[in-house]
Amino acid sequence: MLENINLENDDFKKHWEHKSNFIGKENETPAETYSRAGIYAEFGKIVCISVGFIKIENGLKQLRLKSFYNHNEAELLIDFFELLNKHFNTPQHVLCAHNGKEFDYPYIARRGLVNGLNIPDILDLAGKKPWEVQHLDTLQLWKFGDYKHFTSLSLLTTIFNIPTPKDDIDGSMVNKVYWEENDLERIAIYCQKDVVALTQLFLRFRNEQLIHEDQIFYS
Repeated sequence: MLENINLENDDFKKHWEHKSNFIGKENETPAETYSRAGIYAEFGKIVCISVGFIKIENGLKQLRLKSFYNHNEAELLIDFFELLNKHFNTPQHVLCAHNGKEFDYPYIARRGLVNGLNIPDILDLAGKKPWEVQHLDTLQLWKFGDYKHFTSLSLLTTIFNIPTPKDDIDGSMVNKVYWEENDLERIAIYCQKDVVALTQLFLRFRNEQLIHEDQIFYS
């Protein structure tokens, strides 16, 4: 989950004014476009990363979820990178996200560099051949090579009749929850529910049974 940086710095203000010329609507000021700053790694920061992994226990699929959330982005990324390096650092491991190849993976890697961190091998694409990249993307899987087609995770879960446990906030409310309510734990719960939806969609793509609700474990 992303949030905007503070534009009190005059240099950042100047660069955002330049950026807003390209992304703003007609007659929209840089201040008005600022609400969208968080989607750009140069002007945003990560406040939460939620992940899940599937394991087989007594013949049943289980989904284990974990969230890294912190106002201090560097500390959050250090903890997340440690998880990747220690437990998901073999050619057999892959990352999966919705629109991850164009957004999540590069964003996390860029913010890692900004914070002076070494990028985990599973995120680092430098020198890798396409078949060596350990990234899956449910959006790309759904596109089937159609580069002009975008479909949201929410729409896909609706199409495939996948129950989504989003019963609190949605993406449009996150900015308010972070800046006004200062409630990172609530944001983490929202992100974890997104991971559940993503996992179930991936299983549906493989024509596999969905993970039962009582086999989903939050931490």
